[in-house]
Amino acid sequence: MAKRVVLVVLDSVGIGFSADADEYGDRGANTLGHIADSAGLDIPNMHRMGIGNIAPLYGIPPLGTTSAAYGMAKEVSKGKDTTTGHWEIAGQILEEPFPTYPNGFSEDIMKAFEEATGKGTIGNKVASGTAIINELGDEHVATGKLIIYTSADSVFQIAAHEDIVPLEDLYKYCEIARKQLKVGRVIARPFVGADGNYTRTANRHDYSLEPSDNMLTRIKTAGKDSIGVGKIFDIYAGKGFTDHVYTKSNTEGIDKTIEYLQQDNNGLIFTNLVDFDMLFGHRRDLIGYRDALEYFDQRLPEITSAMGDDDVLIITADHGNDPIFKGTDHTREHIPILVYGKKVKPVNIGFRSTFADIGTTIEELLLGEAPSTGSFASMIV
Repeated sequence: MAKRVVLVVLDSVGIGFSADADEYGDRGANTLGHIADSAGLDIPNMHRMGIGNIAPLYGIPPLGTTSAAYGMAKEVSKGKDTTTGHWEIAGQILEEPFPTYPNGFSEDIMKAFEEATGKGTIGNKVASGTAIINELGDEHVATGKLIIYTSADSVFQIAAHEDIVPLEDLYKYCEIARKQLKVGRVIARPFVGADGNYTRTANRHDYSLEPSDNMLTRIKTAGKDSIGVGKIFDIYAGKGFTDHVYTKSNTEGIDKTIEYLQQDNNGLIFTNLVDFDMLFGHRRDLIGYRDALEYFDQRLPEITSAMGDDDVLIITADHGNDPIFKGTDHTREHIPILVYGKKVKPVNIGFRSTFADIGTTIEELLLGEAPSTGSFASMIV
């Protein structure tokens, strides 16, 4: 058994389109592969762990001997969003996708929201968050109407200027929407600025549907620590955690992960590094994405150095977001899996038939038994 498992999700770092990618319009997507092909990728620490052994990556050849176990997993759940991917990792597979609104929300939905909040709305369309606040920010400031928008994901996003709508009010409006809607997430998107030059702040807050019992609840019930770093706490609606901390960047997420490793805890440290997706994937920023991957790789030795002899690190993703693929949406891709630890055997764990194998493995490592088939714990320890 492991004392601790550190699960780090590199948000959107897929490693090649899935067999069912045609159903999502994503055949040809390959987040990690296209970054390596188009911009070059210098990630020596993950290379040594075996990232180049998982799938072909330009400039990162497979190694005869690796420092970590490696493999990949496909998604079984319907969808390709953050909530769906994370929930499947923890053992909850969705048979039906969360609803999406490519043409904006219906008149009935908007009327019910406006009546419940007492606020008018503008927008109500699919849009980039950074673009829509500059498009409609002046009107919002002048009228106080909330900016509503969505994306290809199952999200209801509410943007408001922090000087016009206090954060506590914005969060209250999100809570109202959460009760009314079945979308995967309601997201508060506060911003600041003036005269058409607006920028989002770090006071984002996500309101997710509550998942069923899963890896997190079982770890907590067993008396172990279940710690969330970044937006992890919100993705699972706070269910199953003993502690959590929000972060404003990948840098802070890595820092907080290391801080928890330096403490005397016993269980799971679950980190999401969102910048890959939020700042670079959706904005189709190839160079920014590459630089963020290289930065994580540079910090990786700090994480491994903080680990104890009985700790295990798992690096993975939740979906893809290929920065040179069409559109600005997530991409239906396989996810990489790297498993490192002083007592971990550097073996090929193969192609996993579901993201849930990750959670099943973590439960066996921490609790001594797996809740279902699919654990690869016996292969690595």
